[in-house]
Amino acid sequence: MRCTIDYGESKLFYYKYGVGQKAILLFHGFGQDHTAFSSWIEVLKNDYTVYSFDLFFHGESVWVSPNALAKEDWKNIIELFLQKEKINHFELAGFSMGGKFVLSTLESFPDRIKKIALVAPDGIKVNFWYRLATYPFLMRALFESFVSKPKVFFTLARILESLGLINKYLLRFVMVQMDTEEKRKRVYCTWIIFSCLKFDMKLVAKLLNEKVIPLKIFVGKFDKVIPEKDMQRLLKYVPLGKLEILETGHNNLIDKAIEFF
Repeated sequence: MRCTIDYGESKLFYYKYGVGQKAILLFHGFGQDHTAFSSWIEVLKNDYTVYSFDLFFHGESVWVSPNALAKEDWKNIIELFLQKEKINHFELAGFSMGGKFVLSTLESFPDRIKKIALVAPDGIKVNFWYRLATYPFLMRALFESFVSKPKVFFTLARILESLGLINKYLLRFVMVQMDTEEKRKRVYCTWIIFSCLKFDMKLVAKLLNEKVIPLKIFVGKFDKVIPEKDMQRLLKYVPLGKLEILETGHNNLIDKAIEFF
């Protein structure tokens, strides 16, 4: 079932599956939409009612405001969703970029969350490109110019790779995500509009520990985009957190992770 949450002139689309008594909210990664979790939906739909979201700038969801999406905005949007669907308690799962939305939801609704699964999550460590693109105003302007004139960006990326500042696998990932103007525009909008979604791992851990929320993190043994070592920034503070290292790279992690959910 296709559903919508209106927030001012912006719209967040989500898709509802299953008939189970438990509720789970799914947040996809960059360049994906709600269908990224199709393998999870097939497995979970009998025991769960599954809510799979199109994040802003992806699928059918639209963010109209020129302002960044604040954590308070996201809290208000999810509160509208929970009221609409009459959900009291729920579970969360997010892949890559979707990890930021899991963490933001955790900060806003810690008393209502029963379980969290993070699949190669962004948000635990701020990556180099995100820090560079969103911090100084001049850098933002420079990155905006890369949307229509990417040659300088690609040259810079190759120089950084030759200096050993980024690995070739991450460079390849970046190139694929920015090889058309439409993709570069989405990268820029995502980086800038989601720039407020930053997290203190000690605070995140405090919420998980105090509320005794089960946490499982899945990473790929061959994932060079979001490696296992980055997860220790959170897991070292969460004694009951579990880490699953799967025999795959970044792109196949969602389908692999459901086997261990």
